[in-house]
Amino acid sequence: MPYVFYLFYLSYVFYVLLCELCVTKQIIMQTIQLADYHIQIGTIQASLSTFLKQHVFSKIIVLTDENTEKDCLPLLKPTLPIDFQTIMIPAGESFKNLRTCEIVWNALFAAGADRKSLLINLGGGVIGDMGGFCASTFKRGMPFLQIPTTLLSQVDASIGGKLGIDFGNVKNSIGLFGNPKTVLIDPLFLETLSEREVRSGFAELFKHALIHKAKFSIQDLLQAFQGNRANLAPIIGDSLLVKKHFVEKDPFEKGIRKALNFGHTIGHAVESVALETDKPLLHGESIAIGMICEAFLSYQITGLSASDLECIVHTFLNMYPKINLKLFDYEQLIRIMQQDKKNEGTAINFTLLKKIGVSSINHTANAAQIKESLDFYAANCEY
Repeated sequence: MPYVFYLFYLSYVFYVLLCELCVTKQIIMQTIQLADYHIQIGTIQASLSTFLKQHVFSKIIVLTDENTEKDCLPLLKPTLPIDFQTIMIPAGESFKNLRTCEIVWNALFAAGADRKSLLINLGGGVIGDMGGFCASTFKRGMPFLQIPTTLLSQVDASIGGKLGIDFGNVKNSIGLFGNPKTVLIDPLFLETLSEREVRSGFAELFKHALIHKAKFSIQDLLQAFQGNRANLAPIIGDSLLVKKHFVEKDPFEKGIRKALNFGHTIGHAVESVALETDKPLLHGESIAIGMICEAFLSYQITGLSASDLECIVHTFLNMYPKINLKLFDYEQLIRIMQQDKKNEGTAINFTLLKKIGVSSINHTANAAQIKESLDFYAANCEY
């Protein structure tokens, strides 16, 4: 009888250890190490708990908007100290400005924050960019933690250290480079997003497949979009490895990191103008337009093949809403492009494609060529 009991007991212990091993594998799916911080893709409660055990902060303050306050903060609360504080700001790109920064800075002062406090940025790209900017400038710098909650911010804004706000109708025109203590990504947050927001995030995934030889193809991404969001962790990790390739070689965007701007010179201008209308576009929707236009410029300037151009146009026009660019003021779009940070002098700088998976930086296009690319997009749309 004792023999049977011990056998049962050992079997039970083995079962518990096996379960713990499986849970651990789920919790820590992937860690991407950069020079002075890392990105961890896994279960947020476990990764945040580990982080807080490894560091000591005088105060912990969480920056949210009204959406992440309701949908995402409850996932963090069991892990946070009981005396943590929150700052809530309005959601949306239109609030990514100095006025909102003043709200954040005033709240940090009111909370008694100092340079040993931690600001946790819980949200999408606006929260991450602006929260990091506010933290980096508050009392000349306090540490911050990025917890991106949208697909767009998880695969793009979470890596690279770009922080800032919009100013004078130009996106991200005021800012700096600064790295977080770490970045914690949990695909579970994607369940809180609309299909439109997930689709917007996929634009950056497509961009990574176009500018570099990624582990995934355009077809892989189309299939992934139709699948379960919880299964996107491997693609998120692979996409971040593409961005890591450029960021580590060129942290301050003096050279090859400019490849990450494919689609953004025209896309940012479209996004800025649309933001002033009653039908603003999401970032990914605008960048999809920019990638079609800049693929056309690639066909003209860097020898992108007609078949690759057709593939790009077909993919994005079927994936994203068709926008009537004829309603936009082309001159206004070009004026905004002329304010782009990557320009030198009066020339408008572009990253273009030689073929799908191979990008080429530091190309210029004149106003006539840019207008032709906008007309190309318009001609391929059916309104």
